[in-house]
Amino acid sequence: NFGEKGLELAAGYFRSIEAAGGVAVALPPTTNAEQIMLSLDGLDGILFSGGGDINPLLLGEEPLPALGSVNPLRDEHELLLAQLAYDKQIPMLGICRGLQIIVAALGGQLHQDIRTCMPDAPLIKHSQQMPREVASHTVNILPDSKLCTLFGEQLCVNSFHHQAVAAAGPRLRVVATAPDGVIEAVESTEFKSIMGVQWHPECFILADNKCMMPLFKDFVEQAQSFRNAKRLHSKVLTLDSHCDTPMQFSKGVNFAHRDANLLVDAHKMRDGHLDAVFMVAYLEQQGRDDESLKNATHKADSILDAIRSMVEQTPGFALAQTPEDLYRNKFNDTKSVVLGIENGYAIGKDLANIARYKAVGVAYMTLCHNGDNDICDSARRSQCEHNGLSPFGKEVVKEMNCVGMLIDLSHASEKTFYDVLQLSKYPVACTHSSSKALCNHARNLTDDQLRAIAKNGGVAQATFYEGFLREEGEATILDAVAHILHMISVAGIDHVGIGSDFDGDGGVKGLASAAELINLTRHLQAAGLSDEDLQKLWGGNFLRVLSSQH
Repeated sequence: NFGEKGLELAAGYFRSIEAAGGVAVALPPTTNAEQIMLSLDGLDGILFSGGGDINPLLLGEEPLPALGSVNPLRDEHELLLAQLAYDKQIPMLGICRGLQIIVAALGGQLHQDIRTCMPDAPLIKHSQQMPREVASHTVNILPDSKLCTLFGEQLCVNSFHHQAVAAAGPRLRVVATAPDGVIEAVESTEFKSIMGVQWHPECFILADNKCMMPLFKDFVEQAQSFRNAKRLHSKVLTLDSHCDTPMQFSKGVNFAHRDANLLVDAHKMRDGHLDAVFMVAYLEQQGRDDESLKNATHKADSILDAIRSMVEQTPGFALAQTPEDLYRNKFNDTKSVVLGIENGYAIGKDLANIARYKAVGVAYMTLCHNGDNDICDSARRSQCEHNGLSPFGKEVVKEMNCVGMLIDLSHASEKTFYDVLQLSKYPVACTHSSSKALCNHARNLTDDQLRAIAKNGGVAQATFYEGFLREEGEATILDAVAHILHMISVAGIDHVGIGSDFDGDGGVKGLASAAELINLTRHLQAAGLSDEDLQKLWGGNFLRVLSSQH
């Protein structure tokens, strides 16, 4: 806040953080985005404190007569800070005004003054005159909320406000209200560490009352979890074995910027602490006459050229071909892009294209997509014309083995899958497939297939397409975690990895973009996976298989 002598911070905030086991630092207000970004890199959690009213002009509104004093500098700083912290997945706790800042920054709406904006509500007193460390009213808490696990379904709180949350917005949900309906607390709808409360829990510790400490202990625990995940990502190479970002190139996207039309871009990879992504030239299965095959090869070439051009124009990024390239880039603080082809349709009927693509950096080729091609039968839209691999497909497998290109069996039919395992001299991968035992979809892998991949020495990369994670209802990060853990239980920790399918069909709540991959690590750490387990899962297994292709 700003007081008579300038900037000031009420002692209850940092005393509560310290009592919960955290180390508190104070961020002075600034509108310098570069300074804010630098400060965020060193933080594990952000507490937005209480204070004066928020300037309605910053929210696209004119001031009501009951509006109190505002501080535009603090408002602009904290609204930007909350937006950037959200992008970076940093845990946030908002108190009173801090709750309102988070809500406004994430797309919600505020009441400038509850008595003006809620004229028909029989309001209780929301700005008490009794001591600040004394509770003045109750709040009712939703049973299925994190807040309820901390305090139960009803809590006595203090109250000092006349502004309040009007609507939580799509990224947050209301989890507590006062008896008069005034919103008292919100939490994330996206499985993120975001919580805000309207009362002032920090006041109680000043009277040696620890009744509100569960809130601060949970916040510090979330910050510690985030810190642990960042530490893990800093020391291991993390890769996503399959994304379809080139499918979005026609929309005029800019990979070097934070682009709303992309799930994988330079900023989101940094936010999610992702080191490398395998970016594919995807080809829809179409005609198989000579002209169509020629066009397919030409299209694959043009997409690969576009990926190279994109990488060249993005500071801090480089193409990689080998595991050695990937590790060297990470050591040099450079993100990596590796080329792949999705659908062997790209080679037409010319085996020489396999060596040509390998020479220009293509690490793997998915034998088919949806629909049979000249190589094999597909898991979907198949006429079973080859009963697995075709004679030409068998030559393709041999040639991929010969040149050292990894065979990707995602999209392949079960018969194709087993034909390839029997024929290939080297381990194979399924770069973006999940568990059929948990979601009965043709694109997923049965437990027998998972065991076969393990016996082959290969790897199955769990993916985040909703239709592959859950048959009914909305899939979330919890489903993705369940698939990963099941696949590990069947195939073993040495044979599972991560292939998001972002910018294709991948992306679910809690894992909606590359920025949120750090949250997956947090969930997997909470599930008991060790650093060694996560090193294998996040790329070690896939790179072992990639290195084995010669």
